[in-house]
Amino acid sequence: ELRIAIDMQSSAYEMEAAVVIEWMVSVGDQVAKGDPILIVETEKAEVEMEALDEGVLVEVVHGPGDEVPVGGVLGYLEPG
Repeated sequence: ELRIAIDMQSSAYEMEAAVVIEWMVSVGDQVAKGDPILIVETEKAEVEMEALDEGVLVEVVHGPGDEVPVGGVLGYLEPG
């Protein structure tokens, strides 16, 4: 089973973690590269994260209120 991890991306050089505010897509939704998929809150601002790959969201690992370190897995896509 091939899955693509959605990682917490650093939006600022000194950023170490961010808090998930809202997923903008649901499990089972198709996403295209560049689609906004979730909103996270850093120390400075709320940031929309875009999909770096296309596929179907198959698992959400961290939901609203969860703090996730940079590089941490937020969810998974299956290609398709």
